[in-house]
Amino acid sequence: MSGLSACQEKTSGPQNPPTAVQVEAAALSDYAPTIRLTGEVRPRVESELSFRVAGRIAERLVNVGDHVTADQVLARLDPQQQRATVTSADAAILSAEAVLRQATSSYERQKALLARGFTTQREHDQAQEAYRTAQASLADAQAQLGTARDRLSDTVLRAGVAGVITARNVETGQVVQAAQAVFSIAQDGPRDAVFNVNESIFTHELADPAIALTLLSDPAVTATGAVREVSPTVDRVTSTVRVKVGLAQSPAAMTLGASVIGEGRMQPRKLVVVPWSALSSASGQPAVWTVDPGTKAVSLKPISIEGYETGKVFVREGLQPGELVATGGAQFLRPSQVVALAKGAAR
Repeated sequence: MSGLSACQEKTSGPQNPPTAVQVEAAALSDYAPTIRLTGEVRPRVESELSFRVAGRIAERLVNVGDHVTADQVLARLDPQQQRATVTSADAAILSAEAVLRQATSSYERQKALLARGFTTQREHDQAQEAYRTAQASLADAQAQLGTARDRLSDTVLRAGVAGVITARNVETGQVVQAAQAVFSIAQDGPRDAVFNVNESIFTHELADPAIALTLLSDPAVTATGAVREVSPTVDRVTSTVRVKVGLAQSPAAMTLGASVIGEGRMQPRKLVVVPWSALSSASGQPAVWTVDPGTKAVSLKPISIEGYETGKVFVREGLQPGELVATGGAQFLRPSQVVALAKGAAR
């Protein structure tokens, strides 16, 4: 009996007190993240320059980075073949003019003879046909000469627009085909800041269409712009979308190829916010420990996170405003465990 009494006394002794945890009520807060991306300054218009005729490059006069004017000569082809064609076309015109003079004289004579009745209508019509044929032959020869001269002038490549040479694809002595890209030129004028962004960014709207731009190498150089173009497709390699932001004014320091930081603020949205200390994990996914205000029992609830700020976690799904979440002592908890609210904790 004495042994049994001792066991009963031991069993009925004091129990371990519940684990005390700090809790805080989840609340709604405005979430307006600032998006910062690094991009590159590019020309608004960039085009390729090429010869209209094939040939061997005899002279190259510019290099990458050179600024050129609209009428500046960039390269020349060996014009020997085109000059020979012009000479041949000149000779064809001289021949056609001689034939036309002879046909004209014959036709005029036949007209005079027909008026006096000294020739037949058939001979008159033949002379007239020869005259018209000679006229057509001369016109064709003149057109051929014009074409030959155009092809000769096409052996000289001019910029066509003022801008900066951004690429050179040929060297002196190289044989090129007609329409083969020889140079790329960035036209003078407006500039774009080009960014490659994740497509998820387009699920939210900007609070202000103006995008603040800062030169990466010198934060004192700034500019503003607005989204001008969004690529309709996703890049297969980077899984990003190309966005072009048109610069309102391009500072001289923001040269072509310069790296810039673009910054824009999204429209504010109401989301549930909890302290970062409340964040836990359930099977490798984000979660929080919630406390039932009546029973004081805890449960681990998975959540979806929208974003982070200093000391805060913004929750997209999984948590309602007003729910109590453990912010301190959560590392010692297990599901359905009854806890005590630490002194001063929310109730």
